[in-house]
Amino acid sequence: MFIIFKANEETAHDETQMRAPGEHTMTAPRLGGVPAKCRAIVLAALLMACAWACGAGENGEPYWPEFHGPKRDNIVRETGLLKEWPKDGPKLLWKFAECGTGYAGVSVAEGLLFTTGDFGDQEMVLALDLHGQLKWKAANGKAWKGAQPGARSTPTYNEGVVYQLNATGRLVALTAATGALLWSTDLASRFEARHNFWGYAENVVVDGDMVLCMPGGATGRVVALNKKTGATIWANTEITDSAGYSSPIMATHNGARLFITLARRSVLGVDARTGKLLWSHKHEGTCDQNVTSPLFQDGAVFVTSGHKGGGRAVRIAADGQSVTELWFGTDLDNCHGGVVFLNGYLYGSGCRLYNKGLVCVEFATGKTMYNAAEIGKTSVTYADGLLYCLGNDATMTLVEVTPQQAKVVSRFTPPWKHKPPCLSHPVVCGGRLYIRHLDELFAYDLRAGQL
Repeated sequence: MFIIFKANEETAHDETQMRAPGEHTMTAPRLGGVPAKCRAIVLAALLMACAWACGAGENGEPYWPEFHGPKRDNIVRETGLLKEWPKDGPKLLWKFAECGTGYAGVSVAEGLLFTTGDFGDQEMVLALDLHGQLKWKAANGKAWKGAQPGARSTPTYNEGVVYQLNATGRLVALTAATGALLWSTDLASRFEARHNFWGYAENVVVDGDMVLCMPGGATGRVVALNKKTGATIWANTEITDSAGYSSPIMATHNGARLFITLARRSVLGVDARTGKLLWSHKHEGTCDQNVTSPLFQDGAVFVTSGHKGGGRAVRIAADGQSVTELWFGTDLDNCHGGVVFLNGYLYGSGCRLYNKGLVCVEFATGKTMYNAAEIGKTSVTYADGLLYCLGNDATMTLVEVTPQQAKVVSRFTPPWKHKPPCLSHPVVCGGRLYIRHLDELFAYDLRAGQL
């Protein structure tokens, strides 16, 4: 059965081939008549290109190294996945029921899955192999006992190390293979900060030799630390805003490397090289819930907040020193499920309190194309031409989206032991779907040919 939600036909646009930003179609070259040595070079280059396109690591292993993937755009560059699912969902490969209390997703590298959870009074970082077997578990400070108890952030993998910020502000660097401690620091005390009502929820980002994040403290609003030692490279103190709950992105604008994040009351851009604040623009949520990561596209930035906090787009000036607001609207008021950009349009859920489901908005103008209310509040990722939606109601839905309509292709309810709400984000990597609800993690086989 298909459920179709259509845009207003007067305002809908013709759909073009669905393609991720910057993605190009690869055509295999004709190798006939090419010397064997040259063919080997061409084939090696093709394999490397395919590995990148499919999100594979250096050894061809599944690779989703951080929250929302290697580019933090939540676009999966794999193909050959199922185009629809059986009634009860794809084949369940395994489940792991000892993640601890938490809402983190998974990162994937070195043949391991990384996630976090609270166990009693401690927050733990966990590593599982691809068969769902626990390989190691390492402590990272105190468990979060405040509002919405449980671990928040997903470990960030980079060059053999995982970095994770716990809800109270402790940042740790662990050897990915074993969980051995490399260094740790309490960002809250070090930079004279304090967590807000929901605790720290940031998924830290690694860029070059730096780990970057926003403690929001008086002696360090945004900071860059040496990823090998934890030593301070720079600490910005000119920012006046405090930390929200959003995770940053890195972007290059006219040759300048930017750290962009949604703080408690504003979206801001920082020079990643020097730590200088380049620009900020007011964006206040209505319920202290600036959570969703920014999106950067062609020199413009989109941010959004739930409960009618709304979404807005700003354009960065050519010199990178200021921004101009392009539009603001309240239809795509995403709470925390994430938004993806596809061929000029934004897709994400609006706030459930106002009868919103999956909303499509034109990025250039802010024009709402439709509200697919029956899809409901959901966390999203995009893979092989389809949107994967893990619902607040704990269902899993496969959706075909265009600017004209959202069509539900398949939907099932995983055999969770806990009731909704489900707040984690789905991950598609290595031909598998990984979904989590509190202490349970499920792995499903998405490879075509399983039906």
